[in-house]
Amino acid sequence: QVQLVESGGGSVQAGGSLRLSCAVSGYRFRNCLGWTRQVPGKEREGVAVIYTGGGSTFYADSVKGRFTISQDNAKNTVYLQMDSLKPEDTAMYYCAAVAVSYAGNCASRVLKPDFDYWGQGTQVTVSS
Repeated sequence: QVQLVESGGGSVQAGGSLRLSCAVSGYRFRNCLGWTRQVPGKEREGVAVIYTGGGSTFYADSVKGRFTISQDNAKNTVYLQMDSLKPEDTAMYYCAAVAVSYAGNCASRVLKPDFDYWGQGTQVTVSS
């Protein structure tokens, strides 16, 4: 099993910043960690992923240049730094994990968020 626990969501005005954290635990190996988001009535979309094997990162076009995904191996934690937030970033954000064979396979999870472990989600609300 893999447990993912998110924290750091909240409310912020447009242009502001938030940092989400995802604590990862469990014995099953998962080398592709990511953040996804979902708005009620819409499909879940990939935001950013990191291939822990080499640290490669990949982003959705909508957040590129504003969001940064990173990992702290010592703390088994993945972060999502979100800057220049926009009202359209408002969503429930989920941390997710999956095992892949190479970085490109992790990158594909941005377009199609196909993971096998999920956190409970943390709400991000951006007001204009």
